[in-house]
Amino acid sequence: MKQSGIDRFSGKRVWVIGASSGIGEACAKALLLKGAKVALSSRRAERLNQIASTAGVDQCLVIPLDVTDDAQLHDGYKTIVSAWGGIDLLLFVSGMYIPLRVDNFDFKIAEQTIDANLLGPMRAVALVMPEMLKAHSGHIAIVGSVAGYSGLPKALAYGPSKAAIINFCENLYYDLLPTGVSVHMISPGFVATEATAQNDFEMPALISAEEAASEILAGIQNGEFDIHFPKRFTRFLKFLRILPYPIYFWIVRHLVKI
Repeated sequence: MKQSGIDRFSGKRVWVIGASSGIGEACAKALLLKGAKVALSSRRAERLNQIASTAGVDQCLVIPLDVTDDAQLHDGYKTIVSAWGGIDLLLFVSGMYIPLRVDNFDFKIAEQTIDANLLGPMRAVALVMPEMLKAHSGHIAIVGSVAGYSGLPKALAYGPSKAAIINFCENLYYDLLPTGVSVHMISPGFVATEATAQNDFEMPALISAEEAASEILAGIQNGEFDIHFPKRFTRFLKFLRILPYPIYFWIVRHLVKI
């Protein structure tokens, strides 16, 4: 069963967490152009203020916060509820990526990655869910990654955090399907951002943050649960998931020579 999408974004109340750069910034700007009311959150207040300066009067709220801080998230949501009465869409884009392999594995970095990439979205969902359930409406959209599909190089902490996001979204979808609250699991391939700029290998099917934002908003509007892109890359990775491990690891080793 397909959950309903947003008919149009104009006038919708959207909380974009991770709005200061990359995919989150591109989504926030696109939503503002579509007439949405957007609450902008990330740790970098100056970047949020720059985005807000391009918006219409009363169209933006700037709410700097760290997704690993419960109190900051609670205060941020309280600000939104006080100003707008609630939200129609939570778009969680925030995350951290530090390339890790076994020869440079750092448990502290792994711990921080899980806290930001998995527990961060869980904290935000726990905040907004009660009001959405009461209203029998709303949208939860969480950006994961194709790195969560299966083991890939240099993703010793990032990959597991995104694999857990896939499982979390699947469980949310199952539980929320009868309630009127929609769930959107977003799995981008390689997108040109500050995070992927750290990679020292060729990134196949690399797209811009603006292209990613267009795919995400179209998927939400169409009511899609599994929003993945670019299809020419993500469909291949989905195919790899069903192969026996010896074949899978052979292909990965020959395709990604790092």
